[in-house]
Amino acid sequence: MDDLVARLGRWSAGRGPLYLLLAARFRQLIDEGLLPAGAPLPPDRRLAAALAVGRTTVVAAYDTLRQEGRLVRRQGSGTRVASAALAPGPRVRETSNPLFLHLLETPDDVILLSCAAPVGPPPELARAYASLTLPDDDLGYHPAGLAGLRAAIARRYTERGVPTDPEQILVTTGAQQGLSLLTRLLVAPGDGVLVEAPTYPGALDLFREAAAVPYPVAVGADGVDVAEAIRLMERHRPALAYVVPRFQNPTGTVLPPLPGRRLVEAANALGVPLVDDEVLADLAFEPGRAPRPLSSFGEVVGVGSLSKAVWAGLRIGWVRGPAGLVARLARLKAIHDLGSDVPAQLVATRLLDDFDAIVADRVRTLRAGHDRLLAELARQLPSWTWAPATGGQTVWVRLPYGDGVAFAQVALRHGVAVLPGATMDALGGSTGHLRLHFLLPPDVLTEAVRRLAAAWREYAPAASTAEPSRAALNAIAV
Repeated sequence: MDDLVARLGRWSAGRGPLYLLLAARFRQLIDEGLLPAGAPLPPDRRLAAALAVGRTTVVAAYDTLRQEGRLVRRQGSGTRVASAALAPGPRVRETSNPLFLHLLETPDDVILLSCAAPVGPPPELARAYASLTLPDDDLGYHPAGLAGLRAAIARRYTERGVPTDPEQILVTTGAQQGLSLLTRLLVAPGDGVLVEAPTYPGALDLFREAAAVPYPVAVGADGVDVAEAIRLMERHRPALAYVVPRFQNPTGTVLPPLPGRRLVEAANALGVPLVDDEVLADLAFEPGRAPRPLSSFGEVVGVGSLSKAVWAGLRIGWVRGPAGLVARLARLKAIHDLGSDVPAQLVATRLLDDFDAIVADRVRTLRAGHDRLLAELARQLPSWTWAPATGGQTVWVRLPYGDGVAFAQVALRHGVAVLPGATMDALGGSTGHLRLHFLLPPDVLTEAVRRLAAAWREYAPAASTAEPSRAALNAIAV
């Protein structure tokens, strides 16, 4: 059900009756092959509850599509996509992640609190491009990355107490490609992957695409439950373990040094590749308080990027790991794109010369956005609960009752997109949570919370009459 609701995306954001908007989105999914012939659709009442609409809206949408020949509705057997509606479905799994689907939607007046990325590049980026000189004796294909950029990234690790050679660095097209390459190289169908619950949904998508078996470990106030993670690694020996130990996405928690050391030592002893998502690691609100990287405790594969400190449009990321692993990843990357964009790599090399100043400016903006968002939540939505962040980009909010997926549907109709906790939790929990980011301008954050408050006023009366689900009662409290 959650997967279907996610695929429906911003179906209610247009103009016109809700049943026609819903029918239009189903029509698109059917015609594009994302709902294959014979696929069952949820019962009217169940889908209506998930979308936070009346049952008559779903019934009217289904009937519209039945009249068009796209659906078949029979008493006793339910509602299905008509057999003649479509050619065979797609051969590969496509994302149903709201994080990505919102980016694929046509721009509209919906405020995106679903995708946490800086709005607009810093002035240093424009200046770096303006003064860029391209090499005139270079073929332009560098699967492992430009030598100068690899050296600059390695030098930054070394300065943070993790001695690194350039041969240990692979330059990627963003951190997402780094995670994708690691998954392709290390994970076969049916392999286990240890993940936090909740965690970054883009990683979950990659592991699902690889047909991996997730071994989720709950995240608490001090990060991932290391004792449970070690027990799972001992029992299952997963193909890899993926963690976000610093300013965890989505909860914002930080794993203390001692448990971090225990996790690294256990993974190394068991031969489980430990992947540290470092994308948010530099974004500590207190200067000089960024936690130590896990790679300072032992052999860890680090994945980082410039997307959060600089701009998501600068698609430069990296993988740091053993030189042999990096060489294998480079050969795999060569198959896919022959190497990342050279001008962007030259610009990134220049930005890393003064990276601390860029990060400091970004953190000041983040801290101001964080404070504005929490002040507005306290003023307009005092029944919601959260823990203030100490860095990163997101706040993990718990609703007093109800379901985050259903509330997100109401929020969309009020012009704001949020990520429900259930879409990030392989344990099946976090149903009563939302992830909110604070990267938008202050006035936009204020307007976003105003819309959320209006959506909550509409949603709360109906939600408060229902008993909370067991999953919601057991959802993670941070």
